[in-house]
Amino acid sequence: MKPVSMQDLAKACGVSKNTISQALRNSPQVSEATRKRIAETAKSLGYQKNAVVAELMARLHAGGNQRFQCTLALINANLDEMAFKRHPTIPLYVQGCRERATELGYKLDEFWIHKPDLSGERLCQIFRGRGIPGGILVGLMDENRLPESFQPVAREFPLVVTGVRTRDPSLSFACVDHHMVALRAFEKVLELGYKRPGLVLDARIDALVEHRFSAGYEVGQRRLPATRRLKPFFEVSEARLNKSLFHRWLKQERPDAIFSLYHEIGDWVEACDLRVPDDVLMVQYEWRSGTPHWPGMNQHNELAGQAAVDMLIGMLHRSEKGPPPFPQATLIDPTWTAK
Repeated sequence: MKPVSMQDLAKACGVSKNTISQALRNSPQVSEATRKRIAETAKSLGYQKNAVVAELMARLHAGGNQRFQCTLALINANLDEMAFKRHPTIPLYVQGCRERATELGYKLDEFWIHKPDLSGERLCQIFRGRGIPGGILVGLMDENRLPESFQPVAREFPLVVTGVRTRDPSLSFACVDHHMVALRAFEKVLELGYKRPGLVLDARIDALVEHRFSAGYEVGQRRLPATRRLKPFFEVSEARLNKSLFHRWLKQERPDAIFSLYHEIGDWVEACDLRVPDDVLMVQYEWRSGTPHWPGMNQHNELAGQAAVDMLIGMLHRSEKGPPPFPQATLIDPTWTAK
């Protein structure tokens, strides 16, 4: 019989792995009732701690100055210098990185790779001077590629990316499973009784995730007869300048539900004398707590940030440097959220 993992226990309890870890250490950050429920569930499932890992975690969580291991780099790869604070989704990755780093006794120093006077060579010097052994890249990058000036850092230090896969160089990464975001959203909408789901997505964003959004949507459409399979609308950028492009698609395809990342699409629908959600259900591929009026998929980006820190620390323990010969991926499962 396959042993019960911490992930299995977290799923059974409906909480994060971080909460499970804290509860099993009797951390006061988890309520007594939750600790008791997790302990009872662990016992019923036959969960057993890994003795080696438990000892290591106990050392990492020891009090006093022993908690501090070293400093890691948290690198803003977005074109916006303030993306860690004002981007719609990047702050969630940052939150996860900070939570996991603090939990494991690491500090984070922040850098912005597009800073005009910060070359890759200079950043390498800073890393060496501060004893920073590696870093986590957060934020969207044009065509998933690092700036040429940043390449020296990628060659010398282990790096992990959150949110997307990178090329040139290819690095290990942690992100939501974008394919499952689209496929499960499609399946849920069919369960709710909708017959003609449509996709409205900027082609650039779909390319950024290597077309995994559109691939999941296309797989979902295979469940439908050919007469109910709709052509996706990818001209979002163009439609922002010319709404008639979207209106023409809406009239031609006649969707009763629309998957999208953008709230403005709801306004475009209502401009065509259709009501949301009475006539057309709007479904978010990236549901956020600050925008609860549409159902959608919670990508749990904070968990991707936590996973990125775990991946980087693992690389450091293995003394890995530079781009890995076989980059690894940690994919976070999305969940449907209706409120």
